[in-house]
Amino acid sequence: MSHHFDTKLAKEDPSLNVCDLYLFEGSPTSTVMAMTVNPDVGLSAPDTLHIEGLYAFRFDLNDDAREEIAFKFRFGEPRHADGDEHRHIQKFQVYRSTGHAIGGIKGELLIEGETEKVQKQSGVQAFVGIAPDMFAGDAFALHGFLNAFYKEKRYGSEAFLHRQDFFAKRNVTAIVLEVPSKMIGHGVVHAWATASLFGHAPEMQVSRWGLPLITHLFLNDPDNQELKEHFNRSMPSDDLTSFAKPIADFAATMATYAASVVNPVEYGKQIVSRLCPTTLPYELGTAGAFDLAGFNGRPLGDDVMDVMLTLASNKPLEDGAVPDRNRVRHEFPYVGEPYTKEEQQGVTPVPRPSKN
Repeated sequence: MSHHFDTKLAKEDPSLNVCDLYLFEGSPTSTVMAMTVNPDVGLSAPDTLHIEGLYAFRFDLNDDAREEIAFKFRFGEPRHADGDEHRHIQKFQVYRSTGHAIGGIKGELLIEGETEKVQKQSGVQAFVGIAPDMFAGDAFALHGFLNAFYKEKRYGSEAFLHRQDFFAKRNVTAIVLEVPSKMIGHGVVHAWATASLFGHAPEMQVSRWGLPLITHLFLNDPDNQELKEHFNRSMPSDDLTSFAKPIADFAATMATYAASVVNPVEYGKQIVSRLCPTTLPYELGTAGAFDLAGFNGRPLGDDVMDVMLTLASNKPLEDGAVPDRNRVRHEFPYVGEPYTKEEQQGVTPVPRPSKN
């Protein structure tokens, strides 16, 4: 859950909260894309997807920070699973949209099926269901770190000494799609994920994810929380205009407090060039890796929080939490079995934040 409860609508309905995006090579000549929603599903969030929700993987193919192709999921009314009132099943359809069909539900119907089952058709595989959260991080420590930054005007790295993974043994809803890479394109692409409302009214974007912790780390000024709403409603093509300055200012000030650079302003510019537009780059057909050396997709087991913390200050910083890599499968759908109720004994449900 590198992004959770970023917006008012996400607080009202966790199924519209895009928590994370993953992008990596699947079987030979195929690419896997996965997003997670419903933070803390089963404990503090329901297991359903919004019936007027549109969940999209969007790809920029020509470096203009606008999508040329999108893969979109749409869900039907939920029903109880085998008489279990606590579990639900929904039908879904997946569309591939390009050109004039890029908006709303248009384009080629690729595959359809039901949640909690792997669907296969013509080289395409899809899965939607409850899965273990593969994001790891010390959320309370991050709060303390940012409190030291904004209120005490200092670099508070000691906040991360407790080494606790707030997200351990929590589940999310995973939306996973594997397609032949030629369905996307070739070479380096730039991806992001969105959740939108699309029913009787025009499509309205609710949540956007391009890189981890952008809103929780770089755009989390207590006096300007509207930046998060703006980010989630916007497109990557807006990023340089709307978010370059606050991101640069945050990185420059954090590096100043950390005494890690000679020229903080120049460092802020370097961070903007790395993070804006806020999309996930990936060279199709290569091994993915999200690390300090560079971003090339994001495999399920990469520890992204340490990367983003270090980039924020230009100083090595680790929170001591790592993803549970034993929960990763080597075959589709790649996400492992969700944590059982027995495994979640003692895990405190995430408090639902105020809608205000």
